[in-house]
Amino acid sequence: MDENGCSNEPNNKWKMPLFVFFRDARNVSKLDALSREILGIAFPSALAIAADPIASLIDTAFIGHLGSVELAAAGVSIALFNQASRITIFPLVSIITSFVAEEDTIEKMNTKATQNGNKTKFSEAIVPEDHMLQDIENIEAPTESMEEKDEPKEYVENNVTGNNDIKNGDGGNANICKFWWVTSSMKSKEKLGKKKRHIASASTALLFGTILGLIQAAVLIFATKPLLGVMGVKRDSPMLNPAEKYLRLRSFGAPAVLLSLAMQGIFGGFKDTATPLYVIVSGYSLNVILDPILIFTLKLGIEGAAIAHVLSQYMMAFTLLLILMKKVHLLPPSIKDLQIFRFLKNGGFLMLRVIAVTFCVTLAASLASRLGSIPMAAFQTCLQVWLTSSLLADGLAVAVQSILACSFAEKDHKKTTAAATRTLQMSFVLGVGLSLAVGLGLYFGAGVFSRNVHVVHLIKIGIPFVAATQPINSLAFVFDGVNYGASDFAYSAYSLVLVSLVSVATELLLYRTKHFVGIWIALTIYMTLRMLAGVCRMGTGTGPWRYLRGRSLP
Repeated sequence: MDENGCSNEPNNKWKMPLFVFFRDARNVSKLDALSREILGIAFPSALAIAADPIASLIDTAFIGHLGSVELAAAGVSIALFNQASRITIFPLVSIITSFVAEEDTIEKMNTKATQNGNKTKFSEAIVPEDHMLQDIENIEAPTESMEEKDEPKEYVENNVTGNNDIKNGDGGNANICKFWWVTSSMKSKEKLGKKKRHIASASTALLFGTILGLIQAAVLIFATKPLLGVMGVKRDSPMLNPAEKYLRLRSFGAPAVLLSLAMQGIFGGFKDTATPLYVIVSGYSLNVILDPILIFTLKLGIEGAAIAHVLSQYMMAFTLLLILMKKVHLLPPSIKDLQIFRFLKNGGFLMLRVIAVTFCVTLAASLASRLGSIPMAAFQTCLQVWLTSSLLADGLAVAVQSILACSFAEKDHKKTTAAATRTLQMSFVLGVGLSLAVGLGLYFGAGVFSRNVHVVHLIKIGIPFVAATQPINSLAFVFDGVNYGASDFAYSAYSLVLVSLVSVATELLLYRTKHFVGIWIALTIYMTLRMLAGVCRMGTGTGPWRYLRGRSLP
């Protein structure tokens, strides 16, 4: 085991890719350099993800003092706004982190090569057109796997910028990238790393975030009534007027929300999740402070809650933008540098994935509602606990995505394997811990969610499924990060569509025979299949993980 947490022992016993998941499992609790890097990214990310539902809960508490009608109206509006944001921005955020991490890594390698006095340097960042495998397949890779040789780090870096025979100062392979001779002085070389960088993927992300935010705002503002009707708010409902006011006002914040999320993805690509955390906490603190002032003191009611949310979102967006401006140039050198088609292609894959995931969970909720108000109340409680407990796993997913994207760009296969396996092992341990916490918490605290004995009874029936699936859920979410880090977006989308088709059929079948329990059995099958899709890709050594079979990528 080296100082970075990468195993240096012979790899013969790991020739079967499936066994790689157990590699160095005894070190899962060891706080070495690799674990510190993972946790340093994961912990702030998890806190940032948790900040939004916590702030929404406080927001809801203030609105609740206005009355049940206002509370219900805000609930419907928030659900609609969040669903729209999820569909528009989630695919973008998922690819931003990987693209920025890859491009930033190559830029740093250029800077390092320049500072070391090397004569060669990348003139263009290598970026995958589809996923990282396609990028690597266009490169003349070494004939032996990185897993089979303990080459020094310098050799690994040279493998990225040249062919097998490249040495310090030697010429590179023209099939890999274009080179240009550095003619500037050593003084300018030393300043290169301190200058603001041109990260084309960051500029593209900001462009897409702004455009999507404006589109979302326009749709929600001008189609408020029809959309609320789709959500079940009838024209004669007392909820319609307050819901319409709240949604319209909150929609003005859509550009800020989507732009903030895009910038969080950019910072994630820089492995900096602490900066967004500080800004998010500050923004939501402002929201909590403004709520009572606008709602009660100025007597704006539910409209005051919406205004407070919008102001806090723009505060977060502008703050993140100012910080980002110190790191990168917001505008690319030319329009040609924007990666519009690359974003559209991979974003399209993940849009398909989001639709598949949303349909599975929405169908389950719809089936539960058909059982009546009591089963629906119990199902909704279990579902919220089930989803909320995944926030910590999402933090690990962001961490492994960022680390893998950088390591794949460097072709540091040792680091990619070590980071992926360590994070997956951490997620399993986390899942076991969550399983115990959720199980005991729901069993003894079910009464907190409802005073109805029938609802509490059904919640306790759902406990085995909600608690027992926590390790499965954690692994599934982290496998998403693994796939994104490897830029394996196409596989991630197609595999989940297949999983969703099977899961939908299972939900419909088990609902008719087992009712409430059947829905939870179907959701358990859904998450298990989702996890196995990740195991299948890496465990069989296919796609970006082909090197695990001891074969170099062609």
